[in-house]
Amino acid sequence: MRKFIISLLLIMAGLPSFSEIWVNDMKDMFLTNRAVILAVNIRTFNAIDSNKNDIVEPELGETTGNFVNAVKRLDELKEQGINTIHLLPITPVGKIKAIGTAGSLYAISDFTKINPQLDDTTNNLTVEEEAKNFVAECHKRNIRVIVDLPSNGSYDMYLAHPNYFLLDKNQQPIVPSDWTDLRLLKVKNPDGTLNKEVYKLFQDYVDMVMSLNVDGIRADVASSKPYEFWNQLIKYAKSKDPQFLFIAEASDSWNEPLAKGADFTPYDKLLQAGFDGFYGSFMNYKDWKTYTELEKQIQLLKSLSSKYGSPKAVIGSFATHDMVSPIITGKENYSTQLIWLQATLPVNSYFVDGFQTGDPYTYKYENKKATKSYTDDNVYYTHKGMFDIFNFSRKPGGNNDEILQEFSIANRIKLSAFPLINDADLCFLKTTNPSIIAYSRTYKKSTIIVILNKDLTFNQSGIVHLRGINEKTMIMPLRVPTPPIIGKNQIKVDLPPSGITVLTMDASSANN
Repeated sequence: MRKFIISLLLIMAGLPSFSEIWVNDMKDMFLTNRAVILAVNIRTFNAIDSNKNDIVEPELGETTGNFVNAVKRLDELKEQGINTIHLLPITPVGKIKAIGTAGSLYAISDFTKINPQLDDTTNNLTVEEEAKNFVAECHKRNIRVIVDLPSNGSYDMYLAHPNYFLLDKNQQPIVPSDWTDLRLLKVKNPDGTLNKEVYKLFQDYVDMVMSLNVDGIRADVASSKPYEFWNQLIKYAKSKDPQFLFIAEASDSWNEPLAKGADFTPYDKLLQAGFDGFYGSFMNYKDWKTYTELEKQIQLLKSLSSKYGSPKAVIGSFATHDMVSPIITGKENYSTQLIWLQATLPVNSYFVDGFQTGDPYTYKYENKKATKSYTDDNVYYTHKGMFDIFNFSRKPGGNNDEILQEFSIANRIKLSAFPLINDADLCFLKTTNPSIIAYSRTYKKSTIIVILNKDLTFNQSGIVHLRGINEKTMIMPLRVPTPPIIGKNQIKVDLPPSGITVLTMDASSANN
């Protein structure tokens, strides 16, 4: 209690609170929807592109992102309300049959080492020591770290260890989905038992990242591994640290394996296997036309707490590194809508580095022939409008200060009001326009009202029905693009494309 009071006094005085010994609380944070997560590619996180051509060229004296210069951005993230970093894969990448001039982060060539591309070669530290120092610096700022566990192996790994991989009828390694630089690992033997060699790779990976003192794992394409595999691995990790988080990249809307012959485990079986949470289907949000799909997703989230015998949670997977930038999808308003949705829904907020400043993830070099390559690919390959994970790219970031301001404010409001965000009743409100979605969240005497325009192209007007509200109700706007008109049992709004209004009120001032 004394330590808590001292920390509280430090916070009130505006001074940093810290402990010499970091105690992992990642699982508790996640299960109460208090995580505000930023996905980071260390290879580009604080890269220096001096000539502004978007590609970082070490041969010209430019500096790629590494674990040492990454520390310089941590205070910036803390100010933005980020309390968790998701490190995209930090393992070595393949260079044969590669995609991009640096190699895809997910084309892993070794489960037991850290990518030498992330090393600062100007000092005498190993890249492992630098990574551990980076995690420690995050913890000093009360920022947790989860790391990505890749699902497949690179072609380089196949050549070195063909026994790790699943073969087709022609005895060739299987390419999962359309990821031509990857090969599918053989997780099970023909008799259905787990492949001990492949399982050992993943166990060794867990040992390696836990030695860095990270706080959890995000499992890439978790549905491609069977229940028994994950159940055994998660138990192994949690026997060492019960707070060690496991998030499954899985969705209730996914139902097909990566390739013929591959395993497929649905999200509910993954949760039964021990995962603390998953992605949900928020990645489909941009295609939802009315509140119905959103309501179904929220109902699914509500059912998680009682269905599995232990709490489960999700990330707000509205805009991941596999998706086109929100700036391209719906401009500034859409980005702002996603920020406030995650601040007011019972989810853990999730963003990709560059989102907070409106990066469209367009690159001057994209898909052009490379002047220099560190793999056998001579093209600066990118997915148009998506976060680059294939090349030594510029540091992510746009120049939209308005999005950044909304981002920082919404994150802090979410964290300061987390009992409301986690425990409050969520009620979808009737509207006179199907493009207008509205919901309220009430906890004790406080209510948040969120009203948004789902239309990405046109202004939409409508009336939101809310029993008990009237002209005298005490309303405080948190985010209002255009002032709403409060009437008896209704709120009238006129919202721009992707506009969102967020209001708070004292529930006792309305006659509900």
